[in-house]
Amino acid sequence: GRVQGVFYRDWTVGNATELGLKGWVRNRRDGAVEALFSGDPAKVDEMAQRCRRGPPSAVVTALEVFPCDDDPGSGFERKPTV
Repeated sequence: GRVQGVFYRDWTVGNATELGLKGWVRNRRDGAVEALFSGDPAKVDEMAQRCRRGPPSAVVTALEVFPCDDDPGSGFERKPTV
């Protein structure tokens, strides 16, 4: 979804790290946020639920979830905007 000025990416990194997930999060030039979560399916589901709520100052209007075979990397990181 679209977010600005609510530290959504930093919040995502902290939550994903807390859950032991691998992957990344980044802003898109169209204002959306995109993330890849990899790990225990229950933890990935928990992260999706957290993303639906977002950090305290966020208003999340939509969340789309798609399966993905991309390499998540070895940890969880914040990537540059694309």
